[in-house]
Amino acid sequence: MCFAAASPYTGVTRHAKGPTSLNPARKDLGVHRKQTPGSVLAKVSNPAQLKKLPAEQVDDLAADIRDFLVEKVSRTGGHLGPNLGVVELTIALHRIFNSPKDTLVFDTGHIAYVHKILTGRQDFERLRQEGGLSGYPSQAESVHDVLENTHASAGLSWAAGIAAGHQLAGQPERCTVVVVGDGALTGGMAWEALNNIAETGQGRLIVVINDNGRSYAPTIGGLAQHLSGLRTTPRYEKVLGWGKRQLRSHGRFGRLIYGALHGLKKGVKDVVAPQAMFEDLGLKYIGAVDGHDEPAVERALAQAKAYGRPVLVHVITEKGRGYTHAEDHGPDRFHSVERIHPETGLPLLPSRFGWTSVFSDELVRLARTNPKLVGITAAMLEPVGLMPFAAEFPDRVFDVGIAEQHAAALAAGLAHAGAHPVVAVYASFLNRAFDQVLMDCALHRAGVTFVLDRAGITGTDGASHNGQWDMSLFRLVPGLRLAAPRDGERLRRQLAGAVAVDDAPTVLRYPKGPVPQEVPTIGQTHGMDVLVRHPHPTVLIVAIGAEAGTAIEAAGLLAAKGVGVEVIDPQWVYPVNPALPRLAAAFELVVTVEDGLVSGGAGEAIARAIAAEGLTLPVVNCGLPKEFFTQATRSAIARRVGLTPEAVAAKALSALPTAVYPAAS
Repeated sequence: MCFAAASPYTGVTRHAKGPTSLNPARKDLGVHRKQTPGSVLAKVSNPAQLKKLPAEQVDDLAADIRDFLVEKVSRTGGHLGPNLGVVELTIALHRIFNSPKDTLVFDTGHIAYVHKILTGRQDFERLRQEGGLSGYPSQAESVHDVLENTHASAGLSWAAGIAAGHQLAGQPERCTVVVVGDGALTGGMAWEALNNIAETGQGRLIVVINDNGRSYAPTIGGLAQHLSGLRTTPRYEKVLGWGKRQLRSHGRFGRLIYGALHGLKKGVKDVVAPQAMFEDLGLKYIGAVDGHDEPAVERALAQAKAYGRPVLVHVITEKGRGYTHAEDHGPDRFHSVERIHPETGLPLLPSRFGWTSVFSDELVRLARTNPKLVGITAAMLEPVGLMPFAAEFPDRVFDVGIAEQHAAALAAGLAHAGAHPVVAVYASFLNRAFDQVLMDCALHRAGVTFVLDRAGITGTDGASHNGQWDMSLFRLVPGLRLAAPRDGERLRRQLAGAVAVDDAPTVLRYPKGPVPQEVPTIGQTHGMDVLVRHPHPTVLIVAIGAEAGTAIEAAGLLAAKGVGVEVIDPQWVYPVNPALPRLAAAFELVVTVEDGLVSGGAGEAIARAIAAEGLTLPVVNCGLPKEFFTQATRSAIARRVGLTPEAVAAKALSALPTAVYPAAS
């Protein structure tokens, strides 16, 4: 079906226009490359050059781009599989449309690597690193980039707004193209936008469905089954044309039959394939198109461009296309990889046991003795650690697709019916479901546990993936209880405590990455762990979750300056332990350390609780400023915002009364 030809990497295969799942009978053409690897890509650094490229060289360009992606992303890590799948599609987009006059919107921006390559950004040496290219579209990088938010399903709304704006500006000739994955179509926001697009019916708006049957893992739900049917159905226009000719050729009776079927809301098209769903919405449908047959994609896009009104182009692609190690990777086809060896696809560095793995193991252990526990995920069964749970308890897990709002409301319903749902999601993605957490879970005192993976600074994933918002947001929710474990053992204990709460929503948050060594407790006070206690301490440091290590190191630096410190971990952040203000009364200064926003965060809640007791001692809140962080390592961002042991100690010293620390004056 495929052949290896002139690739510098073992495992990189060069497909010759197929086959795909759309047309499994197609045979490899067996045509070897006419160009040496890299030679065609060297000629293309902008869309104008791409348009001038002879059609017979496009396949070699696609092969060069795949070689480039494997070589570069294996060195830096990144979204390899999704980009290998959209090479021909992206080439065709830039050959048919005129970016930036025509606007290209990528609903989930992790598929924009090929777009970057074709718009003059081929320096991938520092991809997703500080000072290098973002892993997503970035308006600061290029006029060709628009949507930076990478939370799926929003792109259609953006595209609808841009197309309407072009109309209002008297620029009806400008096209707006949005590329949306089939996984993103499981999100309700996408359908709200499609409904509005169909209702207005205005503007040169082209919706391209990049249908690879996956978001992270295989796409689920009724829509997935609908699109799956289309993948194996021949292009229905030919069948409809044949039916029209045959029926009309049989005289008046045949014409009557054709007219009746054609007039039914679900007529001839549904007999051939179920894509009438889109046309019933009022959207012209083109497809399904083999996404790796670049000329076919160009023809479909050109047809859509000429139509002049909203139209949907359905393109079938293969995630991980052309790289055997990705194609053979069952869980997610190398959706996102760390640094790997390009010839083997294996990680260069062994992965350390992470927070997600601890949660995953403990949830399964708890579920074995608690039949009420059920798991809920929003299309991320493996990334959030629910795969082992699903393997052992397949009837107790719900994958709702990319639909966080539905996940939270579903959890409320399950809780009402007697279950205890555990909703596992990335911290930044639960922002979408705030109303459901507030009104469906908290208002109804539903026993639902939300487990927030990648809370705090995530670093290289960029602004839209940092999970610094949750403690400020959920502080507003009446009755909600939030825990932040400092190590793996505390995660296990706090998860057990959270799922035991049946009259309020609970939240458990932890960061991305490996679990630190266990931080032992030297004592307890009113349910709070004491981690450090110097003789005659004058400073109380309240360490929130994974920032315990930062707090302990800061305490050591203060001790070296002659300042005694006590460090505590409250374990449960919300509600603030009523004993904490009484404990604070014995100190001259309180310092809080968290990896969430200072504004409205845990530290401010503690300061308010202390003030409510009539205490006037100073409180220094160390955390994250209210801003978006560009990609960088977690440590680099922490240094920039002053969330390091040295910075915390310096802030404490400057805030101490001079009677306690004369050098502060």
